[in-house]
Amino acid sequence: MPLGLDGKVALVTGAASGIGRATALTFAREGARVVVSDVDASGAEETVSLIGEAGGESVFIHADVSKAAHVEALISGTVDVFGRLDAAHNNAGIEGIRVPTADFPEDEWDRVMSINLKGVWLCMKYEIQQMLAQGGGAIVNTSSIAGLIGMKGSTAYGAAKHGVVGLTKVAALEYAQSGIRVNAVCPGAVETPLARRLMGEDPEREAMYMAIHPVGRLGTPNEIAEAVAWLCSDAASFVTGLAMPVDGGVVAA
Repeated sequence: MPLGLDGKVALVTGAASGIGRATALTFAREGARVVVSDVDASGAEETVSLIGEAGGESVFIHADVSKAAHVEALISGTVDVFGRLDAAHNNAGIEGIRVPTADFPEDEWDRVMSINLKGVWLCMKYEIQQMLAQGGGAIVNTSSIAGLIGMKGSTAYGAAKHGVVGLTKVAALEYAQSGIRVNAVCPGAVETPLARRLMGEDPEREAMYMAIHPVGRLGTPNEIAEAVAWLCSDAASFVTGLAMPVDGGVVAA
């Protein structure tokens, strides 16, 4: 069923690979014009090429989401190119290191927080300003199951992803009567470069990740992308403030 995104303008951060790339391709498949953003220029340009090969329209705008000037330029650049911003997927993030709380290094805490939490807030800040000016829009933030449940070793990552859920709910309430919907997706382990870095080449570790999912497997980037696209569509017009698990049943267990 078409999602009604034809002609809309969508922005995806962290779009050089994984979930971000899948979401950019899904938005384009549904007829949206897509701004692909990442610090990885080569990966982002590949995403743009894939969209073009599929008959879609997109541009790449480089941005480090932890820097306000970059994010402000990203949103203004989106409007300069396409005239507006209808949907945004704030997906850029890093995994950080897995160290118990008492041993976690302060510099690593700051690095993870600056991208995974501050970066989402900065994107929302400038996206919402644009959406208020034009009369509405939809935002989806990428949190994680680690933003809904505690996971050992995810000191900064878990704190940041819980923070993303909190930001999502606050903004959803603040702008509910301004035509702006704000939701979050909370993926389980998904077959992405980030997950591969966490699992390494250890079959036992991969089996462990698979086993925590009641469905018995990892998710795919496309499965998360479909949820994001739906949340950004008019089909979800009565949905705001939701932290949606897309996790093969992990948080239900």
